[in-house]
Amino acid sequence: MMLGRVAVPLAAAVTLALPAVLDDSALAVYVLLGLAAMVTVGVSLLMGYAGQVSLGQGAFYGVGAYTAALLALNGLPPLLGLLAAPVAAAAFALVVGLPLLRLRGHHLAFATLAMQLILLSLAGQLDFTGGDIGLQAIPPFSAWSFEAGGVTAYAYLTWAGLALVMLVTRNVIASRPGRALRALATSETAAASSGIPVGRYKLAVLALSAAFAGLAGGIYCFYTGYVAPGSFPVLISIQYIVMAVVGGLGTIWGAVVGAAAITLLVQGLDRLANLPGMPSYAPGVLSYAVYALVLIAVVLFLPNGLVPAIRRLLSRERPAKTR
Repeated sequence: MMLGRVAVPLAAAVTLALPAVLDDSALAVYVLLGLAAMVTVGVSLLMGYAGQVSLGQGAFYGVGAYTAALLALNGLPPLLGLLAAPVAAAAFALVVGLPLLRLRGHHLAFATLAMQLILLSLAGQLDFTGGDIGLQAIPPFSAWSFEAGGVTAYAYLTWAGLALVMLVTRNVIASRPGRALRALATSETAAASSGIPVGRYKLAVLALSAAFAGLAGGIYCFYTGYVAPGSFPVLISIQYIVMAVVGGLGTIWGAVVGAAAITLLVQGLDRLANLPGMPSYAPGVLSYAVYALVLIAVVLFLPNGLVPAIRRLLSRERPAKTR
């Protein structure tokens, strides 16, 4: 407990200090890491606490990005677009969740994957989404007299969004609905017999995780100034699950640690794959191979993820030091 009280303020201080010392290249990774962590917290809540499997979080990420981009390009304030992004993603989750959440296990996973594929196909064909070319020249984010004019501003905006997501998730987990979600993950039949409205809670947690992804998507569109179907490939949804599993499903900090570990690993592999003499197919091969190897290693040696393993290690060392 004492370690947690020290670690959280220390992590917050380091997070706030880093944008001031990183160069633009490192700040770009910093922003992408924060956006991935926002989505992964929702994945951890959905899968770790509620026991629901989703391979379509990238679709909600895309809905948020397209919503914010379309509103900003049509003359509405970017702040309004950013606020509308999580709302639109949650609304979309409610619509598709009504039929999809009747499924369970791998059937639900494949259905959410199909949902993302359908959404990407539609976005590539519709005129108002820009088709395969996408939406370009999205104005930078601004709110009242503030305008995000550089990567540093987006770094702080991203981590403010992540702090909000983590705070909301923590309050949900500690509440009565949070206890109901844990019961639901253990056994839907037992939860229903205890008076828990299983269908309503499953739909609500899907919508909340989608809202987190939508918020990240809204920030992403203003940061890049461009969104297209290629910005949200199927691999990105798998990547979020890998992040949640590596960090530790059912833990808030596990989602952040997993996002950081995988993002930094992917960036390192990208640099390795682009070294002179590497074949053109190296980036794709390295990405898939590493995801497979990381998942195998975690399942074999750290089945609960990095954060739970670290917690167990520290709890074993403390009694030894007091003797």
